[in-house]
Amino acid sequence: MDSKKLFSSRVDDYVKYRPTYPTEAIDYLYDIMNVGRTSKVADIGAGTGIFSKLLVDRGTNVVAVEPNQEMREASERLMVHAPNFRAVAGSAESTGLPDQSLDFIVCAQAFHWFDRSASKLEFQRILKPRGKLVLVWNSRLTQGTPFLEGIEQLLDKFGIDYAKVNHKNISHDELQSFFKENRMEKTCFTMQQFFDFEGLHGRLMSSSYTPEPGHPNYEPMAKELRELFNQHERNGRVTFNYETELFWGEI
Repeated sequence: MDSKKLFSSRVDDYVKYRPTYPTEAIDYLYDIMNVGRTSKVADIGAGTGIFSKLLVDRGTNVVAVEPNQEMREASERLMVHAPNFRAVAGSAESTGLPDQSLDFIVCAQAFHWFDRSASKLEFQRILKPRGKLVLVWNSRLTQGTPFLEGIEQLLDKFGIDYAKVNHKNISHDELQSFFKENRMEKTCFTMQQFFDFEGLHGRLMSSSYTPEPGHPNYEPMAKELRELFNQHERNGRVTFNYETELFWGEI
């Protein structure tokens, strides 16, 4: 399936169960990187607008570029009353935005889907001189607790192209090569999500690599997920731990 359509059937779960980003990470953009109310920011691969909203809520003007119609419409519903937000149909490789019009580009949970050569040329075209790119991922920890390790084993067993679409496949050197030489900065934050079983199921179903109903892997995956939840829940909840990684610099 075209990667730009992968999430069309997953929008509701994405909106309900995908994590937001730590307040400390957004503070970093404003306090250290000097994003401000007058900054012009494009959120490219904006999805349902989770990251865009965090900037819009601080008064920054954001244009969300998203090729998937269902996800784009979800972002418009989320920020229907925000005058400093607009969503446009476009992709990282062809945004449709004017030359040198942006102070910042942010790509949250999206960069691993892009054609890197084409998107780099496009980003250089639309950024102002000395404009900056910010790449952000909420990386679900796969080790540290028996539950997290069990989730990873479940996805390895039942997931569709799980290893292939994992953003961890992008090496540090590949990331660094996208930026100007010796200009990439990195910082990390931590966060958690707490789920009942419905939330846990929805969180997994929000991912493109999770088999959907009708797929032969779906029923055995759902059965094993229930067993995993029952084994590890405490007071009806299980915990996802995340490391939020933020890479930024001039390109």
